[in-house]
Order: sequence, then structure tokens, then C-alpha cells
Amino acid sequence: HPLRGSSIDIHPNARWQQNGITVAGGNGPGSGINQFLNSNGLYVDDDQTVYVADTTNHRIMEWKWGA
Repeated sequence: HPLRGSSIDIHPNARWQQNGITVAGGNGPGSGINQFLNSNGLYVDDDQTVYVADTTNHRIMEWKWGA
């Protein structure tokens, strides 16, 4: 189904509260399923599924809510 919702710009130096769960990161850049290589976009749909555009790896990574 087509993506829907609203878009916002997040400042590159934005700071976040430290009460979340890391689902990707800490493994350095690369092509593994737990790595990104030039992530370039983030989208959260109405079902709270998170999508990240991993530009250099030519893929969209997806995390379903509760996964």
C-alpha cells in the first residue's frame, strides 16, 4: 500500500531523550542486516513500522512494531 502520513524535517544536531531501544547501530558501517551504509531517510507509518532508507546498500530496512 502507498505510504501516507506527514513529513517533518529533523535538525541534524537534534538531541533525543535516552529512554529508547536501539534496533540498529553500534556495529559500524556495512552491509549486514544490523548495519547501515549511508542511511538517508526515516519514515514511521500508521502501524508504527519504522523504515530507513539505506542508500549505499540500495535497500529499505523495515522494523515492525514490537519486533
